[in-house]
Amino acid sequence: MHIISRKPLREFSGKHPPAKTSLDAWFAETSRAEWGSFADVKATYGTADVVAGNRVIFNIGGNKYRLVVKIAYKCGIVFVRFVGTHAAYDDIDAKTI
Repeated sequence: MHIISRKPLREFSGKHPPAKTSLDAWFAETSRAEWGSFADVKATYGTADVVAGNRVIFNIGGNKYRLVVKIAYKCGIVFVRFVGTHAAYDDIDAKTI
């Protein structure tokens, strides 16, 4: 999968160093993945959830952080829409972000 973009992951890791290892691992694994549907995502990340608009929510760092992406399965592109603490995630609408 092609991930757009890594910048928000780096910026968040800079502010929250404990998240860096988990975000780097997610990036590496997702870059190698070939997901054709949410079922493929779920097979890789069993705790992932899907919401409207092909948005997928990942628990990062033992569920201390959340990552929301939008996936264009046919194109093989993952768009990073949000990365933040669990508390910050509670303040957004993952269906529209």
